[in-house]
Amino acid sequence: MALVDLVMPKMGESIIEATILKWEKQVGDTVEMDEDILLIATDKVDTEVPSPVEGTIQEILFEEGETVEVGKVIARIATEGETVASSPTVVEAPSTNGQAPKEDVVVVQEKAPVVNVPAPVNPAPATAIAGTRFYSPLVKNIALQEGIGIEELESIGGTGAKGRVTKSDMLAYVKQRGTKVSRSVESTPKPSNQKSKATTSAAPISLNGGEEIIEMDRMRKLIADHMVMSKHTSPHVTSFVEADVTNLFNWRNKKKGEFMERYGERLTFTPIFVEAVTQAIKDFPMVNVSVRDGSIVLKKYINIGMAAALPSGNLIVPVIKNADRLNLAGIAGCVNDLAKRARENKLKPDEIQGGTFTLTNVGTFGNLSGTPIINQPQVAILSTGVIKKKPAVLETEYGDVIAIRHLMMMSMSYDHRVVDGFLGGSFLRRVADYLEQFDPNRPV
Repeated sequence: MALVDLVMPKMGESIIEATILKWEKQVGDTVEMDEDILLIATDKVDTEVPSPVEGTIQEILFEEGETVEVGKVIARIATEGETVASSPTVVEAPSTNGQAPKEDVVVVQEKAPVVNVPAPVNPAPATAIAGTRFYSPLVKNIALQEGIGIEELESIGGTGAKGRVTKSDMLAYVKQRGTKVSRSVESTPKPSNQKSKATTSAAPISLNGGEEIIEMDRMRKLIADHMVMSKHTSPHVTSFVEADVTNLFNWRNKKKGEFMERYGERLTFTPIFVEAVTQAIKDFPMVNVSVRDGSIVLKKYINIGMAAALPSGNLIVPVIKNADRLNLAGIAGCVNDLAKRARENKLKPDEIQGGTFTLTNVGTFGNLSGTPIINQPQVAILSTGVIKKKPAVLETEYGDVIAIRHLMMMSMSYDHRVVDGFLGGSFLRRVADYLEQFDPNRPV
């Protein structure tokens, strides 16, 4: 007879928390080993969490929509006939100080521990927190500090799960309301000419028949935050080159059938680009770095992220791990597999983590070039444009001639804190050189 603690698993090297999207099982439900219990969201990937044992759900400690640190207990499963509670008890699990268990994510114990939930430092009066909706302690605290009564609090629109009011909702409301949020919560800069104005509801939004409000989904909000953070973190510089990829273009068209027959993989241009980038990184390893606490971290491994557009229009960047150890067939297999599972939303959290350099192919949209935003904490991102036939001047032993060639624009944005123009420009030129010098007689 035992209770098994189900903890929030560590789903990737840099993931420290996850959001519970949906409980597939409820208190009292029986579960089989490896049967899905809940769905969680980590960064850009939604992942099912299976049951480590066979038993019955005893307790659910966090509700849908809550964000939980890795390593915290989120549910308890009774095994071998353990008595089941009649209703879920929502308590706070013992603190792990943000540290996830290094190996085991399941702790078996004979008895469920008694959890003492400490009272909040500044408990809100009952009259101040009563209402028809659930409010987190942080939301209540902001309301108390800003003098927001229950009637006014009830009027604030919530963007959280089931319409809950979140910290962001409160801060946005307070800013609009014209008051200043306490520094203990968040310091929000205000324009000097902003006037204090107490209201009991948000300012009305004027709409007409020619406008439509579309709420951002979770992934789009994550992408937006990540892009803004990157521009605030890195001073972006973008360099451009034009590469003559005629030999590469003709070889790929000639060999793609043979490649499919031999390896069972489609041969696109992306694996060839990844191969060239990998070779150039070996020549210029200082673009394969990140910045941490004022120091440069040189990565001895080469993990290439490839930006992929999803059917929803959102973007995700699966990572080809140790690309420098793969031949062209191996890279093509990884590219095809990751792209397919990205479209099906079947990527694992680890497969979008750990990239050291990112490649985005805007040529698939018919674009000549672009100025991509760096995928933090990396320091560079390469963009390849559409391959177009153009007249070009060729140098021959008989003099210069004009010929029709397949040309492609490439651009690279890099972090000017650690990558200067010489390094960034030289690296981009080297990638172009590898593509231009592609062997037209290369065997598959």
